[in-house]
Amino acid sequence: MEHPDVKEAAAIGVPDEHSGEVVKLFVIRKNPSLTEEALIKHCRSKLTGYKAPKYVEFREDLPRSNVGKILRRKLKEETAAHP
Repeated sequence: MEHPDVKEAAAIGVPDEHSGEVVKLFVIRKNPSLTEEALIKHCRSKLTGYKAPKYVEFREDLPRSNVGKILRRKLKEETAAHP
């Protein structure tokens, strides 16, 4: 969320054959020219290695509950259905 071109973000863990689980980041961009590589590089400069995302998916919106909380469970279900 500290990146100036990120409007909103949510992270989940996804299965990985090497380390068991890795981070996947779902992002709503402020700037459409923001790339996956630039965002991962930014995260690696700010976070410890295992906390930095391995995957990034850009979206127009994120699933929310009635009170506006991001539904990470729904993101996990969508990822499992379409890896």
